[in-house]
Amino acid sequence: MSTVVAAGRRYLPRGWADLGRQLAIWFGFAVLYQLARGLADRNPERAFANGYRVLDFETEVGHRLYELWVYLRRHDAFVGFRNSILLANTIGLLGYVVMPTAPPRLLGVGFVDQHRDGLVQLAANPYAAMPSLHAGDALIVGVVLFSVCRSWWAKAFWAAWPFWVWFSVMATGNHFWLDCVAGIAVALFAMAIVYRRSIRGVFAAHPA
Repeated sequence: MSTVVAAGRRYLPRGWADLGRQLAIWFGFAVLYQLARGLADRNPERAFANGYRVLDFETEVGHRLYELWVYLRRHDAFVGFRNSILLANTIGLLGYVVMPTAPPRLLGVGFVDQHRDGLVQLAANPYAAMPSLHAGDALIVGVVLFSVCRSWWAKAFWAAWPFWVWFSVMATGNHFWLDCVAGIAVALFAMAIVYRRSIRGVFAAHPA
């Protein structure tokens, strides 16, 4: 036991108790998030109607090991990172309740629905396309990991990460580009709230 305690003091920024607390926050939020999504309105007619509205708009006008690594290696950045993800996902969850929206793959507009995995079907809400939290989370992950990584190749990878995720979720029919734009807006809003003091400090140091 003393060896385990010593290892925690040596390798963990704030010991085993804090690591346990952070894991409890993450997994507790994940459980509550899935329960809340299950309570969200899953009216298929409404979801499909909203999905077709997004499609019409697009046609006329023109989609977790990171946290552990940041916690262990860049602990000073962890709380802001965690809070940005949690706030963005909470806002997105409200969007799913207010505006359930079917993804492209369910609308019969050229995408084939290949989502047949039993676990995915059990845990996922099929009408949770707007906003795209894939897009929002990818942006937060990309920005934070870019800022805390030190090597040029790691920075390049994380700078490209959001764009790859956005392309992937649209190419697989999980999100319209408008879903991604909404997810990006949610992520930017969440980061603006969480990092508001840092943003004010930047403007104060560089007055117009």
